[in-house]
Amino acid sequence: MQEARSPTAITLHQKSRVIEITFANGRSFRLPYEFLRVHSPSAEVRGHGPGQEVLQTGKRGVDMLSLEPVGSYAVQPVFSDGHATGIYSWDYLYELGENQERLWAEYLARLEAAGASRDG
Repeated sequence: MQEARSPTAITLHQKSRVIEITFANGRSFRLPYEFLRVHSPSAEVRGHGPGQEVLQTGKRGVDMLSLEPVGSYAVQPVFSDGHATGIYSWDYLYELGENQERLWAEYLARLEAAGASRDG
C-alpha cells in the first residue's frame, strides 16, 4: 500500500493555484493551494491536541512560493502568507485528495459558524 501512495508526478499550477499530484496507483488529485494551507498538518493550524485546532481565515488568495522535498516521504510548501512549517507526507496528501470534497465542506461550515471569511 505504501508504494501506491508514492507520487510519480507533482506539478504546481501557479496561475490556477493548484497542485496536481499523481500517485503510483494511478490516482491523481488537484488540490488548491488554499485547501492545502487551511489543512496544514502544522501545530500552528492543528494545535497540540484535539479541540485546539486554529480556524484559518482569509486564505483564498494564498500562493505557494516553493515546495521543498523532505526526505523521500514528504514535501514542505512555503506559502505567500509566510506559513512554512507544515510537512505534508505522501499519505497525508493522498488522504486530503481522497477526502477533499468532505473536508472542504466541513471547512466552509466552520468558517460560516465562526462568522469568518475566506477573504480575511
